[in-house]
Amino acid sequence: MKETAYNQINPLIRLKEMELLTASQYEQLLKAADMEELRDILRNTVYGEYLKTDFEENFEYIYSKEQGKLFEWLYQMAPEPEIIAIYTSRFTFHNLKVLTKAEVTNQHLDHLFIEDGRYSLSTMKSAVHTKMSSELPEELLSTIREVFDYLQESTLLQAIDVIYDRLFLTFQKQLADKLGYPDIIAEVTAFIDLTNIAVMARGIIQRQTRTFLSTILSSSGSIAKQDHLPYAKESLEAYTSFILSTKYGDMLSSIVNPETHVLDLTAFEKKKDDYLTNLFVKGRVTAFGPLPLLAYLNAKEVEWKNLRLLVVGKKNHFPTERLKERMRIVHGS
Repeated sequence: MKETAYNQINPLIRLKEMELLTASQYEQLLKAADMEELRDILRNTVYGEYLKTDFEENFEYIYSKEQGKLFEWLYQMAPEPEIIAIYTSRFTFHNLKVLTKAEVTNQHLDHLFIEDGRYSLSTMKSAVHTKMSSELPEELLSTIREVFDYLQESTLLQAIDVIYDRLFLTFQKQLADKLGYPDIIAEVTAFIDLTNIAVMARGIIQRQTRTFLSTILSSSGSIAKQDHLPYAKESLEAYTSFILSTKYGDMLSSIVNPETHVLDLTAFEKKKDDYLTNLFVKGRVTAFGPLPLLAYLNAKEVEWKNLRLLVVGKKNHFPTERLKERMRIVHGS
């Protein structure tokens, strides 16, 4: 699709960007002495309408509902729904995992459902139960069937997470390739690569077998799965040395412990988010195409993560410096 197809929605995205929290507001939030002061700072932002006495207790609910509303609006406006699905499919797959577990164990897990702006709870429950749907694409239905086919041979509930997580990455790459925008393919590929690195590193720590790691690693990244697997029986130090030799080495070198020479996996998620955010910087100054939309979605997700960190931190009286070092980077504020 021509990039001019986004001429209508991109000006609206620029208006939405003006509602994002600014760097100065983040600085004020970090310095807030307590939750009451944090509420005062947020009063004149888009979060003002939610600032009731139980704001911090209900933050996850507020976040989920606002996220669902945003996604639904974007699906109505975007000329290519696959662009939105690049982001929302992570929640779609979360819902598939939850509802599959509910189906298999006869539990009621509806409260764990997260709005993805596209598929309702009833639609997803029906698809999981019948393995059929007139609303879900065949790619998602085949994913559901693959999981249930596996469960006919194994009762291992962990397999539900493992298979869905791997197929989620495959689905992401399929969406990116279908869209064909180089910037989006680059971001999705980096997301898959970094997810594989985290999965492999944790697998080494947990002493997972090569067979198990081969099952959970995605083949859709730029680093071949077969390049990771020889380190299944090696130390995390050896695997870290390998990762530093890849194109992500410069980015990850700052979170390698100088004494143990291994990746700091606690700091990894922040480093991963910051790296992906930097890939979207161009979208904040580009007028055409889908990148501004994805840049805004990324910025909004970063804002939610930062605000959740601040709410939890102020509620539990975490030191300001500890909060600051864990906050994700914010561009264009």
